[in-house]
Amino acid sequence: AQGNYISRFKDVRTEVISAAGLCKMACCNLAESFENSASVTVGYSDAVTGARQIRLLGLSGVYTQMLDETRPVMRGLSAPFGLSYVPGQWLESIQIAKGSSSVINGVECMTGQINMEHRKPTDEKPLFLNAAVMSDTKMDFNIASSLQMGYKWSTVILGHVSGNIEAHDMNNDGFLDEPNMLQFNLANRWLYQADNGVQVRFGVRAIQDNRKGGQLKSIKNPWETNILNRSLNGYLKVGVPLNEDNSQNIALVADYSYQNMDSFFGPTDYLAGQHSAFANLLYQNVINDSHRFTLGLNGTFDRFNEDFRRAIWLSTGENVADFNGPTDLANAGVFGEYTFHAGEEFTAIAGLRGDWFHGQGFKVSPRVTLKYMPIDEIVIRANGGRGLRYSTPLVDNIGVFSTGKEFMGAYDEHILEDAWTVGGNITYYLPFGASSNTYLSFDYFRTQFAQQMVVDYEYGMNEIYFYSLDGNRSYTDNYQLDFSVDPIERFNITATFRYTNAKIDLMGKGLVEKPMTSRFKGVLNLQYATNLNKWIFDFTASL
Repeated sequence: AQGNYISRFKDVRTEVISAAGLCKMACCNLAESFENSASVTVGYSDAVTGARQIRLLGLSGVYTQMLDETRPVMRGLSAPFGLSYVPGQWLESIQIAKGSSSVINGVECMTGQINMEHRKPTDEKPLFLNAAVMSDTKMDFNIASSLQMGYKWSTVILGHVSGNIEAHDMNNDGFLDEPNMLQFNLANRWLYQADNGVQVRFGVRAIQDNRKGGQLKSIKNPWETNILNRSLNGYLKVGVPLNEDNSQNIALVADYSYQNMDSFFGPTDYLAGQHSAFANLLYQNVINDSHRFTLGLNGTFDRFNEDFRRAIWLSTGENVADFNGPTDLANAGVFGEYTFHAGEEFTAIAGLRGDWFHGQGFKVSPRVTLKYMPIDEIVIRANGGRGLRYSTPLVDNIGVFSTGKEFMGAYDEHILEDAWTVGGNITYYLPFGASSNTYLSFDYFRTQFAQQMVVDYEYGMNEIYFYSLDGNRSYTDNYQLDFSVDPIERFNITATFRYTNAKIDLMGKGLVEKPMTSRFKGVLNLQYATNLNKWIFDFTASL
């Protein structure tokens, strides 16, 4: 089976990482599942916390909407470490959709959506065990058990433990290369299928993760950091058909999570809790093969309770930055989405949202997706639309806690960021190779901000300045080329290259390249499988 491929049938340009693709990776969690993808770049947000961050279309992962089977996840306090809390062995597949996609799952999608499909309760695998030990003494253990209880009820239990035994300082600079950590992760998912077609899915998950980093204990008065993350999540999804052929149905999706982060970074203390609730009520009507529409209401509520204090000595004396107390961020919206199919040749999806934002008023977000197949060998796609999200400046840029610089500006504010993304893709399926899946694909996407939280690390020698874009320019152009071929049966070659041009107006500097942005990425992957997939040999090189 193919590991990474561009879906031929999806309306939005979607890269799929299948179960076979996840098995290719020498990986243990979601952050390490994108090695063969040039679309997504994963790196450390800083060298102290071990927080991993993705970049899609050249922008930080906070602008990508992360979905767990269509439920928005990894928001706010859970964003910096959320990628590390999804074990790769829990996943069935990952879908990476570029650009502004559906309005159905909320308004926070700016550069794209990454949807995770977990192992299903119906898998019929009563016991799956997986263990790994790395050369840096990191250990990883996973267990999954899918159980069927009659023909109506099924459940899957997922467990994970990981941690590292020894501290490493390979470059002998006195700082740990990454923190010592110990993580426990347990989830239980249920599915109920009634005779009348009603489906009910619900589940819970609990996580505890402790990270200790900084200077080695042997150093006198070491600079240290400790981060304790704990979270609890519960969700409910109900689907009710309104007629026998399920052409009309209603669905309810509800999700609640609590995230707690107790942390200190040398002289900086950050103690925070976040209650998050999401609800989505949908009505879908498939009129016929050509016409369908979806109407719905959804809303998101976040309550942050933050206690932040930072006291550092500069040449000008002691600088103290602090704030504490609750902050409520909320939005509620109504939306509609209409889909038109002219056979397999042409598809148009038009979506419109109207959202009320707490403290910001009413905002309208249109989105359009087009797909055209003039001949069977060519697929042309285009999409565009608006995305909006509240910034959480300190958590979005958690690496700033580890610096010795003074914080200035709006670091305690939650600016409503506003971006438009437009782009397209053309895929040409070539008439050679041992399979029908030989293709050459080209993408171009542009994201332009109308409002953005700017974190300027270079404002001064000893300052990090947080301020809003306020009419200045911030944009990213992203180009990508993908090629895949099976020269002989069971042998696949995939090559992909991505170039990013990211610019922003920084105060006093004018239009400059966005700092800490990967300008390009290239990936070459070779895979050969013996008959019946008894042995699979895989080679990946990336630049």
